[in-house]
Amino acid sequence: MGLREQLIKRLTVADGAMGTLLYDQGFDLCFEELNLSDPEKVKVVHQSYLDAGATLIQTNTYAANAVKLKKYGLEKSVKAINEHAVEIARKAIAETSGVYVLGTIGGIKGFQHEETDFYEIKVALLEQITALIDAGVDGLLFETFYDLEEAKLAVQLARKQTKIPIIANVSLGDIGVLKGGVPLNKALIELYQQGADVTGINCRMGPYHMLRSLEELDLPFDIPLACYPNASLPGYRDGRFVYAANTHYFTAMASEFIDQGVHVLGGCCGTTPAHIAAINQAVALKKPVKRPISTKVVEQKQVDRHQQRKDVSLLDLVKKKQTIIVELDPPKKLDVSQFIIGAQALKDAGVDALTLADNSLASPRVDNQTLAMLVKEKVGLRSLVHLTCRDRNLIGLQSHLMGLDLAELNDLLVITGDPSKVGDFPGATSVYDVSSLKLLPLIKQMNQGISFSGKSLGQSSRFTTAAAFNPNVKHLDKAVRRLEKKIEAGADYFLTQPIFEEDQFEAVYEATKHLNVPIFVGVMPLTSSRNAEFLHNEVPGITLSDATRKAMLACGNDREKSEQEGISIAKSLTDAATTYFNGLYFITPFLRYQLTAELTRYAKMKQPAAARAEERK
Repeated sequence: MGLREQLIKRLTVADGAMGTLLYDQGFDLCFEELNLSDPEKVKVVHQSYLDAGATLIQTNTYAANAVKLKKYGLEKSVKAINEHAVEIARKAIAETSGVYVLGTIGGIKGFQHEETDFYEIKVALLEQITALIDAGVDGLLFETFYDLEEAKLAVQLARKQTKIPIIANVSLGDIGVLKGGVPLNKALIELYQQGADVTGINCRMGPYHMLRSLEELDLPFDIPLACYPNASLPGYRDGRFVYAANTHYFTAMASEFIDQGVHVLGGCCGTTPAHIAAINQAVALKKPVKRPISTKVVEQKQVDRHQQRKDVSLLDLVKKKQTIIVELDPPKKLDVSQFIIGAQALKDAGVDALTLADNSLASPRVDNQTLAMLVKEKVGLRSLVHLTCRDRNLIGLQSHLMGLDLAELNDLLVITGDPSKVGDFPGATSVYDVSSLKLLPLIKQMNQGISFSGKSLGQSSRFTTAAAFNPNVKHLDKAVRRLEKKIEAGADYFLTQPIFEEDQFEAVYEATKHLNVPIFVGVMPLTSSRNAEFLHNEVPGITLSDATRKAMLACGNDREKSEQEGISIAKSLTDAATTYFNGLYFITPFLRYQLTAELTRYAKMKQPAAARAEERK
């Protein structure tokens, strides 16, 4: 019986984790490099799984592609590493009959949203596929693919090159779904249609959650399934990930996998020869089970709350009329009474919303969500809540966003955030699981009722997302191209860094007028000559004219005179801004809300840009 026939008609025991066993021996760098430097160590792992009863052995090539090998300086050794891996596996099975070698190829995209170019991925996959086929593998195993399109690409590339059997395994974001909310049902069907002989799941989850995912399947074809669960959910002890030694549990769960139509059973992270022996024990007592063929595919449905809330977002507001938002920094101390007084003064002046920074300059301040709720309750003013990627991992970001949505704080400014080293705690960790560019589509995904992991949220969030725009650069066209990328990622509108030159508003308008998104242009009153010199000389991308600096210098140390001069300059900038833009973004310096309140009252008397645009026609 050949490999393809065996995969379809019989239960097959595959091997377990390669990395786990090598890691336990003290090796924690590039496991694939051992194919060249210490092949005997790899062969010993193969032999241990053969002794446990495995009849499918995968090559030690999970990350043996140019993209992943590059970080070790081994991107030129792809062919050699893959060829040696096949040779080692062949030697291991030389004296064992009925055993096959699968060339293993791991997904390049991880669970997070990497920047790797799709063309670069295609080239890397094709190179590794070709190397393994030329080296004489019996079949190919694609595993740990979080992205369905990448997995389909891999199967397509392989099927064009060879007729040998292909097993294609995806990894789940949550029970029953891949990253981005793609149902497992859809993924397995499409991989089968692309030419995979067996489709299935591996990694990230233990047996329990994988079994639940398989139980939800409703497949219209008799697709042979594969399942390679982790040993358990990982624990963390003494700086290392550890997994449960649960071999008896694996015997029982293997039996249940078989009842769900699984034909190929192996192990992933944390599994050992003992786990594979446990699977072998279950397989010896069972026969393949044919899943019932469905006439339908279950679709996920989301509850859309977009029609339930009738409030107008800042995005809707700025499209219709002049809209003023004012940044008022959350305080660094627990007494927020002055902040609330400032918020009330700004509301009385006519601002449409406060913008609340998220620990700006990496210094701890009162939580902006809590302040936004206080402002809403005590002042009756809406808030544009900043959300930085620096302080929370993906778990914390999703949790925070769910809380914001429940509190109906749906206006967000999504930013990457200043690194921790610039703030009060330079030794603190900067998380940066994602950048603002990668967080934007995840928030839009929540607006579709899908969590970061791809699971249903039960109902849709209702966020509008602003992003930052720094026009104070030498090459404005490059900054605009980045703006376009943010729009593609999901940005609905933009807030600029403060602008200090009147003619710059026209330049920004001309550079961005092709974009169908509103822009709130930043204006910040100067407070002193020292403040002006700091901005000019120390803040990247901000340049003040000689005339502005001289005007502030002429005020000397007179605080009142300096503030009045600063307001006068800001009013002139506001005049220029309202010629071209509906959105005004006033930045309050040092909690001096009286300055931005005065500026707001002045702007309210100005004719909005929309009306001026009509006049220009």
